[in-house]
This record gives sequence, C-alpha cells and structure tokens, in this order.
Amino acid sequence: MGKIKKYICLILFLLAVGQYALAGDTVNVRTGTGEVMTTDTLKPKSGNIFDRIVDYFDETNKEHKDRAFDVSFIGGPHYSNEKKFGIGLLAAGVYSTHRGDSLTPPSNISLYADVSTSGFYSVGLRGTTRFKEDRLRINFQAYFQSMPDKFWGIGYDDDSDDGNETSYKRLMSECRIDALVRIVPGLYIGPLMELSYIKGSTSHADMLHLWRGEDLRTFSYAVGAKLGLDTRDNLTAPTRGVNISLVQRYYGRWMANTYPFSSTELTAGMYIPTWRDCVLAMQYHTLITYGDTPWGMLASMGGSYTMRGYYEGRYRDKGEMDFTLELRQRIYRRIGVVSWGGVGSVFPRLSCMSVRHLLPNYGVGFRWEFKKNVNVRFDLGFGKGERGFVFNINEAF
Repeated sequence: MGKIKKYICLILFLLAVGQYALAGDTVNVRTGTGEVMTTDTLKPKSGNIFDRIVDYFDETNKEHKDRAFDVSFIGGPHYSNEKKFGIGLLAAGVYSTHRGDSLTPPSNISLYADVSTSGFYSVGLRGTTRFKEDRLRINFQAYFQSMPDKFWGIGYDDDSDDGNETSYKRLMSECRIDALVRIVPGLYIGPLMELSYIKGSTSHADMLHLWRGEDLRTFSYAVGAKLGLDTRDNLTAPTRGVNISLVQRYYGRWMANTYPFSSTELTAGMYIPTWRDCVLAMQYHTLITYGDTPWGMLASMGGSYTMRGYYEGRYRDKGEMDFTLELRQRIYRRIGVVSWGGVGSVFPRLSCMSVRHLLPNYGVGFRWEFKKNVNVRFDLGFGKGERGFVFNINEAF
C-alpha cells in the first residue's frame, strides 16, 4: 500500500509540480511571544530526491497546529482555451489570527504567478482573513495580467458568430477588498471597494465596430456593499452548508468614472452530503449591470469558474445568468473525481432573455488534495461548439 501511495504522489508531481517543490525553502514565522522562528517547508530526509519529493507531498495536507503560518508550494503545467500551455507557481498558506481559538476555521492566503506559450503572464494575491470567533472577515484579491485575447463583440448574436472572432491584446489590473461583520451566526454584511484598469489594443481596424465606439482603455472605481449568508464547513472545499452572496456596486461619475454604471450580483451555492465521501454541489449566479457599462466590465461567462469549457469573455452583455450542478466523489484517500452539468445565457436586460440563447455546459474533472481542504483540480469542460481544459487550485465554487 505504501508503494502505491508513493507512485500516485510521484505521478502527481510529474503533472503538477515545478521548481518550488525542489527548493527546500524555509519560512520565517512569528510566534505568539513575538519571536521569529524558521520553519522548513521541505525537511531534509534520507533517501533519493524522488523519495524526498514524495514525502513532501505526503505531508502537505496534514494540519500543523504548531506553526503560526503553515505554507506549502506547488507549481506545474496547465492548459486552457485562452492561455494555451503554461506553467504556474503558487504558494498557499494557512494561519490563525488567534492561535488559542480552536473553533474558528483558519485564514488562507495564496500568492501566484503564471506564464504561458500564448504570451500570457499574471501575478496575483488573494485570501481571506478570519478574526476571533469569525466575527469579522476580510477578503482581498489583487492581480495584474497581460494576454493576447479574442473578442467577438457584445450580445449573444455577435458573440455566437464565429466570423466575428478578433484577436487583440488585453492588459488588466484589479484590486478588491471587503470587510464583513457577522450579524448573527452565518450572516455577514459590510462595505467593499474595487479598482479596475483595462486596456485593449488591436491591429484589426476593420473590426473596431465590435467595440461599438467605446474607448479601449478604461478605469473603473467602485464602492458598494455585500450581504452574505455562509454556513459552509470550509471555504475552499465545502462538503455541507450554503453560501449566498448579494453584492451591490456603484461606479459613480463623481468617482471619476468615464462610464458611470451600477451592478447587482447574486450568487447562491448549496452543498449536500449524499453518500459516503460524495457531495452534491450546486450554484446559481447572475450579474446584471445598469447604465453606461464599459465593454471590459460587462457580465461574461466562461473560464476557470463559471461555464467551464467556454472561452472566457466570448459571451458578454449587460447581464449574465448561469446554473451549475456538480457531483464530487472522493475515490481514494486524497484523490477524487467530479462531473457537472449546467446552463447559462447573456442578455441586454432581463426582458430580453430567450430560450434559444441558452448555452449548455457539462464536463468531468480530477481532484487531488494538495493541502487540507485545498484541492488541485483538472477540469475538462464542454459547451456549444467549444471545449476547454482547466488546471487550477480550489474548487470552482
């Protein structure tokens, strides 16, 4: 049995592990007394390098309550419709703001970098900090990315026309932060702030009409509020509970927005244990914008999280709606599989929704538990005339 486990881990290493797994880096962590101690993320062990690698990954999903900050590294190849073949590097850490509080789930933070053969590159930071007794949560995300992209226009009719496919280069930078205060157990409310910068450029002057005369470079600044009901047992790989989020954003002209608009976003997820080691997960999501929404801030679907298999951003309009049902089954220790089905659509306003504009989505995936409740996922998704492969960290929802 031990040899089987080592061979499985070794295969996963060859698929998903990059240079950081070999580094044997150390991390400085601050103890409760203020002293700084050094923790090995890869302790020297006897045996050859492959045994050490296997031992490292065999330990990554075990809790280390003796560490104020527990960090692990993973890197490796990925592929998607948008980015083609690439390699990503990620440092995933878990920590507690009150080490004596055993009832509050740990906080998490991820630092990542990514490059691909298409010319795409990205760096970013994301995470959730949970304070004592989970009375306050601060969620944050910041990233910068550059990539050769494709644009089909705005609205279902333009987006479904293969002849509209136009290549362009997109630069995008975004920063988001919200602070949620617990009102009653599981119910949170609080303010948010978002900053976005998008720049598009194309050499296809004859296709500029697809942007409908809008500026290809836009800054967008938002303030708003978020109301959330969250009873999930954990944030990254939930097995039970619900997660309902209502977000209202306001991009006012007084905030120096060239294109003033507002948006309402609703996300509702539910996680139900079915049989042994199996979870039925479902999510409904909609984003509706009002006003003079710039092309880069329109609601869209596809990519790594919603309607997997569709080219991210191909279908975009002032409104988007999708629903996904996913079955997640652990099959052996840290290994699992998933299958899902869903449907979605884009529209200029709710009254314009049409059955003929519904887009199907389905797929299968493989899971490996890299850390406790942190899964590496490989998803193969299919849609109307499209398919895509996704390698990423954490569940899609």
